[in-house]
Amino acid sequence: MNSRVLIVDDEESILSALRRVLRIAPCTYGRLRYHLDVETFSSPMEALKRAAETSFDLIMSDYRMPEMDGVAFLSRARELQPDAARLVLSGYADLDAIMRAFDQAQIFRFVAKPWNDYILLSTIAEALNHRDILLENRQLAQAAGLGAPAGGSAASPAAEPQPARWGADGSVIAEPKAD
Repeated sequence: MNSRVLIVDDEESILSALRRVLRIAPCTYGRLRYHLDVETFSSPMEALKRAAETSFDLIMSDYRMPEMDGVAFLSRARELQPDAARLVLSGYADLDAIMRAFDQAQIFRFVAKPWNDYILLSTIAEALNHRDILLENRQLAQAAGLGAPAGGSAASPAAEPQPARWGADGSVIAEPKAD
């Protein structure tokens, strides 16, 4: 599977190392193999401009950058590309701040610097697989007439729709019909 990846870090040496790892090593999840088309930026503002022009499957950002912190960047990227999986890559150890970031920008996972290549690749593959499952669930729910999640567009209602709601993780939760 081809997947477009956007990476932002203010350190060019980190971007170079990430490009090398993601170009050379296989990125797999179970039997799925992802071919990563990676674009890197040292400026969050330049990355946001690119995200406004091009669709990405995964967006990864450093947590601490001088121009804009990673949470602010990923929150803005989420507005532009709500379906992209989001990861934070950082050596910063303030876990409370990072945990708040998970809620604010709906971050899939945190990857610590320095990273282990296997863990990095596994996390990327898992994030892409999770994104694919959420998109498939949304398509199936809309095809079944269950509507869209909050903030999404509603589908045509079915003749007798099954009461359902969207879970916080994007899953479809069927509710019992009232008699």
